[in-house]
Amino acid sequence: MKKINTPLVKKEIERLRAGEEVLLSGIIYTARDQAHKRLVEAVNKNKKTPIDLKGMVIYYCGPTPAPRGKIIGSCGPTTSRRMDEFTPALLKKGVIAMIGKGRRLAQVVQAIKKYKAVYFLTYAGCGALLSKYVKKNKPVAYKDLGPEAIHKLEVKDFPLIVGIDAMGRSIL
Repeated sequence: MKKINTPLVKKEIERLRAGEEVLLSGIIYTARDQAHKRLVEAVNKNKKTPIDLKGMVIYYCGPTPAPRGKIIGSCGPTTSRRMDEFTPALLKKGVIAMIGKGRRLAQVVQAIKKYKAVYFLTYAGCGALLSKYVKKNKPVAYKDLGPEAIHKLEVKDFPLIVGIDAMGRSIL
């Protein structure tokens, strides 16, 4: 199993292969449908986004509130397909990696290839387990969206599988 850290760099991304298991440490950001919509609206209007997209790793997740004494509640992946209409625009603006579950549309695979990004899969149905890899959690944008707000997470050895690599090869 390969260990990688954020910020991810293109050369490192290009060495990853579809099907490879990875442990990711560093900063990632949660974002679901409504946050994606707002980010792309800002991009399309040439407005500044509330977070820097360059080099960003987006986790398709809407974490549940943290139980007393915990950093975060359950934080499993949501279906990536719901973000597909927004993904090419965000990759163009510098997003380097995405984490989710499920297949992606052909245009997303092409954008991953074009921008030399990567799509990671993580374990569905294991949100409580995945929360154990989160060391810090801070809501940072679109707080009015509740669980769909963008959260900045610091993770340690977060378990991933390369679903689609920078060459467009897929295990899905």
